[in-house]
Amino acid sequence: MASVDAGRRPPVYVPKQKLSNKRRPISGKKILEHARSLSKLTKKQKESIKRRALLNRKLVKKPRFPRMYNVQNPKRKLQLRKVQCFKDHRRRIRKSITPGTVLILLAGRHRGKRVVFLKPLASGMLLVTGPFKYNGVPLRRVNQRYVIATKTKIKLNNIKIPPQLGDEFFRRQDLKTKKTVDKIFAEEEKKYAVSDDRKKFQKQVDTALIAAIKRGKNPSIMASYLKSMFSLSKKDYPHKMVF
Repeated sequence: MASVDAGRRPPVYVPKQKLSNKRRPISGKKILEHARSLSKLTKKQKESIKRRALLNRKLVKKPRFPRMYNVQNPKRKLQLRKVQCFKDHRRRIRKSITPGTVLILLAGRHRGKRVVFLKPLASGMLLVTGPFKYNGVPLRRVNQRYVIATKTKIKLNNIKIPPQLGDEFFRRQDLKTKKTVDKIFAEEEKKYAVSDDRKKFQKQVDTALIAAIKRGKNPSIMASYLKSMFSLSKKDYPHKMVF
């Protein structure tokens, strides 16, 4: 036994090499061999692989819907932030639009005509007039979106605008008649007619405004300017114009 042990070599300790994080290239031959081995797997082996995969998965519970729903919707919580009504909103008018400014109308039946701005209303609309004697534009409300403000102005120092000329005064009247059992047959449609109050206020404002125009430097030129229509011809660019 001693002779046998003496003939053997003593065991040599080999330290383990640290695995590097570098990705090793895999040859195409190995991939093919792996694919062949998968094809040779039995049905039981494949099922065991599937079971292992299912065990490793995290189970996520599906959301369960309630079996019964409420007939009435529950009461919603009230909004905490303060909400203002449209009528209580703050109205802002352009700095270029001041009482006495000559405006050019861009929409409506009087589009293209020049009018005089009298005062802003509570709803944010502009109260304007032609005057009616010059261009046929009566006292009316206009939205500031459909208006071009010019640099020409008329001094309205001594003009007193009636306080009745507000939003309620210019509100449209409902002329359509409601059909009832008593009124089966069609009646004549009501047509709009200018009220006596509107005619009275129109004359009052026009006389004061024409007097203010005549007190200016060039009353004849101002009158012809208000009577004339605004229009654009070829190669006229409104964004490059100074009004």
